[in-house]
Amino acid sequence: MRRVSIVFIILSVYLSSNPVSAGSAEFRFDSLDLRYRCIGPNRGGRVTAVTGIPSRPSTFFMGSTGGGVWKTVDYGQTWINVSDGFFETGSIGALAVAPSDPDIVYAGTGSEGLRSNVIRGRGIYRSVNSGESWTFAGLKETGQIGAVLIHPNDPDRVWAAALGQPFAPNPERGVYRTTNGGASWEKVLFLSDSTGAVDLEFHPGDPNTIYAAMWRAERKPWTIISGSAEGGVYKSTDGGDTWRRLTRGLPSGLIGKSDLSVTPADPDRLYVLMEAKPGGGLYRSDDCGESFRLVSDYERLLERPFYYTNVHADPSLPDRVYVNCTSFFRSDDGGSTWTRLGNPHGDNHDMWIHPRNSNLYIQSNDGGANVTRDGGQTWSTQHNQPTAEIYTLHVDDAFPYYVYGGQQDNTTIGVPSFPPYPSPSGPSGYWRVAGGCETGPAVPRPGAPHIFYSNCKGRFGRYNRITGQEKQYYVGAANMYGHNPEDLKFRFQRVAPILVSPHDPDVIYHASQYVHRTTDEGVTWEIISPDLTAFEPDKQVISGTPITRDITGEEVYSALYALAESPLRQGVIWAGSNDGPVHVTTDGGSHWKNVTPPGLPPGGRVQTLEASPHNPAKAYAAVYRILLGDYTPYLYRTEDYGETWTLLTTGENGIPADCAVRVVREDPDREGLLYAGTETGMFLSFDDGMNWILFQLNLPKTQVTDIRIFRKDLILSTMGRGFYILDDLSPLHQWDNRMDTTRLFDPSPAFRLQLRIRGRSASVPEYRRPGAFLDYYLPRDLNTPLRLDIYDSRGERIRSWSSDPGKNRSADSALKTRAGHHRLIWDMRHEGPRDPRSDIPGRGGPLAVPGNYTVRLRTGDSELKTVLTLLMDPRVEADDVTAADLQEQLDLALKTRNALSRARKLNHEIGILNQILSKGPPKTRSPVSPEQ
Repeated sequence: MRRVSIVFIILSVYLSSNPVSAGSAEFRFDSLDLRYRCIGPNRGGRVTAVTGIPSRPSTFFMGSTGGGVWKTVDYGQTWINVSDGFFETGSIGALAVAPSDPDIVYAGTGSEGLRSNVIRGRGIYRSVNSGESWTFAGLKETGQIGAVLIHPNDPDRVWAAALGQPFAPNPERGVYRTTNGGASWEKVLFLSDSTGAVDLEFHPGDPNTIYAAMWRAERKPWTIISGSAEGGVYKSTDGGDTWRRLTRGLPSGLIGKSDLSVTPADPDRLYVLMEAKPGGGLYRSDDCGESFRLVSDYERLLERPFYYTNVHADPSLPDRVYVNCTSFFRSDDGGSTWTRLGNPHGDNHDMWIHPRNSNLYIQSNDGGANVTRDGGQTWSTQHNQPTAEIYTLHVDDAFPYYVYGGQQDNTTIGVPSFPPYPSPSGPSGYWRVAGGCETGPAVPRPGAPHIFYSNCKGRFGRYNRITGQEKQYYVGAANMYGHNPEDLKFRFQRVAPILVSPHDPDVIYHASQYVHRTTDEGVTWEIISPDLTAFEPDKQVISGTPITRDITGEEVYSALYALAESPLRQGVIWAGSNDGPVHVTTDGGSHWKNVTPPGLPPGGRVQTLEASPHNPAKAYAAVYRILLGDYTPYLYRTEDYGETWTLLTTGENGIPADCAVRVVREDPDREGLLYAGTETGMFLSFDDGMNWILFQLNLPKTQVTDIRIFRKDLILSTMGRGFYILDDLSPLHQWDNRMDTTRLFDPSPAFRLQLRIRGRSASVPEYRRPGAFLDYYLPRDLNTPLRLDIYDSRGERIRSWSSDPGKNRSADSALKTRAGHHRLIWDMRHEGPRDPRSDIPGRGGPLAVPGNYTVRLRTGDSELKTVLTLLMDPRVEADDVTAADLQEQLDLALKTRNALSRARKLNHEIGILNQILSKGPPKTRSPVSPEQ
């Protein structure tokens, strides 16, 4: 046997090789080696723009209202985001593919469905490679882009319908034209700073003939304005140089939102779906707009016109026309009669029909986008689009913890931080409804995560997830829908807050213009405050003017919007209104004081109040004035119960002057470490808000609506991309400004889990593999070897990593040696059986047992040490599995591993010896005499 070993040692140098492959240790780097992961839901959100490519019938684009542009090449079976990293906003208003070049795509940002949560547009983008990359193409200040029209023969000649800023007048409204692909634009139609363009169409046979729909639209916190005397349909016959208004046969009074459609099957036909007073309905012209006739006044075609108003003529069948509104309708007789069609979701917005196949089209709604290949008989799924719009965020205390929020025009939903068990149906099998409805919030009861206190548009409910039953209560027995707010006894906003006291889960707060308190889960309520709003009577009006009412609770003004109770001192409660004031009580509601920050402009929405987890006198307020046309960030801190405030957003200390802040949270593990969610993403402060750092990392540019810090994880909700988690904030808790030496951060305890995470690492939901985070920092690039080892409680080394790839386990990557922060994820396993050729440990080692482990980081002659604690999965512990059981299991597994290593080595050595022996002794020649 000794001879075999010697042969192995000699020959292995020449015969063995073992390239390092990627494995369970994971390395990522940005400005920090941290990243956000999207946990879903993979349930589509609102999509207001879609298009396709005639020459590539399986390819479509969709533009969501907060999630950017997405592309499918397989009829909607899978979708890939193509705008991340290029666009300044995730709100999309228009998409168009050049008829003369299918690789050229234009995207106009800013949805024209002006809900109160609409995100403003930031111009137009152009792609020349079918969405693989984009360049900015101008019109940044125009606001919402309702339509983009590309010349059929010249992809650089483009017209854009600029509706304008959604919340205030602006002079950039109107129709624009470029002849150089967006390098420069000229405004070719302008009516006023309040009336913009919302739609454009070519005459199908003459691109010099263009129709434009002009709309006076503006959103206020208390109403939606839609309509004016100057709105309506305009026409140009010289490519946009000159325009005239079309009036013959159309309404002559107030004109609201209009939408246009033409069909190549009858080029002179023009459909106009028009909100008007009087005379709203679907109009048709058969002479290029010179005259119109009303073909349908069916009222359901114009439900909520500011939000819908979408008509689409079939390009092949001249009498077939569709209308997208609350429902999805089709007419086969030129618009006279209508049939309601079935599709995956209500609240419909846009569609694109293939010009040569009327059965192939894409259609969009508040649930996403869906493709049909059989005229609407069957549809692609919407459960493959992570574009959910989430209003607020709450977390339960289960293991694993679930994240909850209300999804716009869907239901409340809860998704797990990691898979709690195998699901035959995939990640959607983990989804939970949490009571209430789309608006939320859904607040789990501490200690009983199957109980939720939820809101549905002002109605409080107690939901039991086990039974699926909900008890619902109107505080004051008043439904707010359809009522003038001045007639309501209690003004509950659509997303009225619910707060469970951190000191007593039986105490629950709810808010109208008053703070309400219940101790019996909503059966009875007491009012513990006066009216805490500014209450301007002129704002208590019926929403929707001057044509169409729209009273859905979004516009209930002078209502409380934010509540917070100090986690340190019971009875310190903060309340903020959506019309400006901030109040505080220090005695549980007996007395209240107006502590609105001085200098704060009036009327803004107190979006978030954060009671400090470190100081009962300290709180933060984020005030949101976008609905008043003011994008300034207003973020304040008080340390004396509101007696004085410090403005934390100067416009010059990190957060841009036009980047409104929606939410701020203070880290419970480090005082003064703040996280701010804004219109376009995340910021961080280490000095209690005096200076801010962009903390976007890999997060897409979208509106962050809420933030929670739980179990050292940073959890976000967004208005268009669902929920995100940034795992383990420990490095930030230990970060300082004197990072001039190598650091090995003290790791957070890790749970010993056994999970099988399927799918690609970048798929949604993205679940991290089980493991312990090990973080280190290098002040400069290293030229010396770096090594990290883990030792068990007996001092035995059980796992190692090196900056030398040849010295790592076959499943591991090399340690990074460039300057900066780096994160390694140990999968909590011992080394696996050794490779008989290289003696390098392989993958698949036994899982480590709970306990304390020493981590050592070595570079040159220096060594840093810290302790990592592995905790038992609490669900396993509850199943009567003990630490002794796990240790016994590990001992047997290690013996098996070692035996397997020896057996593999012996087998390899025998194989080499057999190879040598099979060749026989070397052949030699017979001696040769000189004579020969």
